[in-house]
Amino acid sequence: MRVGLVAGEPSGDTLGASVIAALRARCPSLQVEGVGGPLLAAQGLESLYPMERLSVMGLVEPLRRLPELLRARRAIAQHFSGNPPDVFFGIDSPDFNLGLERRLRDRGVKTAHLVSPSVWAWRRGRLRGIARSTDLMLCLFPFEVGIYHDHGIPVQFVGHPLADEIEPVVDREAARSRLGIAPAGRLVALLPGSRAAEVVRLAPVFLETAARLYARDDSLSFVVPAANPEREQQLRPLVDGSAVPVTLVSGGAQDVLAAADVALVASGTATLEAALLRRPMVVAYRMAGPTWFFLSRMVDTPWVALPNLLAGHQVVPEFLQEEATPQALAAALEPLLQEGPDSRSSWADEFARLHEQLRNDCAARVADALLRLAGRADA
Repeated sequence: MRVGLVAGEPSGDTLGASVIAALRARCPSLQVEGVGGPLLAAQGLESLYPMERLSVMGLVEPLRRLPELLRARRAIAQHFSGNPPDVFFGIDSPDFNLGLERRLRDRGVKTAHLVSPSVWAWRRGRLRGIARSTDLMLCLFPFEVGIYHDHGIPVQFVGHPLADEIEPVVDREAARSRLGIAPAGRLVALLPGSRAAEVVRLAPVFLETAARLYARDDSLSFVVPAANPEREQQLRPLVDGSAVPVTLVSGGAQDVLAAADVALVASGTATLEAALLRRPMVVAYRMAGPTWFFLSRMVDTPWVALPNLLAGHQVVPEFLQEEATPQALAAALEPLLQEGPDSRSSWADEFARLHEQLRNDCAARVADALLRLAGRADA
């Protein structure tokens, strides 16, 4: 069996690698080509283009790289059109992948898309293009399925890989031991994001928030994970210049969240990790001014944090753009610090329900769906 894929972000690399591992268990001679990172490379991916060159975000920022991105998509489409795989699936990166999937589907290639774009929140008109692009939409969240059903697009809820990975019971002391952090004392996790632009906009705000909390309670300590060596280099001078006790660790966002009592988190997948690890949190996000100007007028949802979207109501406080100030964030974190590590507040019950709902053996379900789409369900 021969599979084509494009993962344009590290999160897609992780998700794609687990799916390919599940596929290879069914098809030992599996061939994989496309775009991915080190984890997909370890699963045997033959790379057609560097993943880092596709990793862009926002509405305005990708415009600077548009000619390169269009050339890359054209080259990948030509490669797979000339040598069609049994199935192609794009992993997230919808602005890049859906156009690629449409070209391949027009040439008779079976296509799937893993991770639904946020059509429930904005740009609902994309559904027409999605219907022409993919034979199957694979959704990580159950609330996404209905809108595809309503528009006649084949869809399947597959669960979320983080819910499979993270155990329902978290060992705080073991996590602190792995990080070299003292077992006693209250610890605040600061997660300002994994992209350079996120760190630029959020890390100073998060560290100022930490300074405000520390000024009121000097028994607190803080920990910041660096998603990769580039982010560690970016964060190091900020952390070293901080007046509060901050530990910077390489990678290990899950260990950081597991070790902490509360977390201040950039909106994104890390909020889901925090919820699955049963950690109370405050969520914040800032983006480029032009991007915010357009996005805030296009989004049709009252929340951005995944725990709130999944629950259908506000479970965790969230602060966006000008509202994400150190004063506001510190004020929202203080009550959570007073609850204690064994609190059974309403958020704890919501997080437990969320975990049960999303724990669904995601990689195996995606692999089965791709095999059916390729006509190899008996593999």
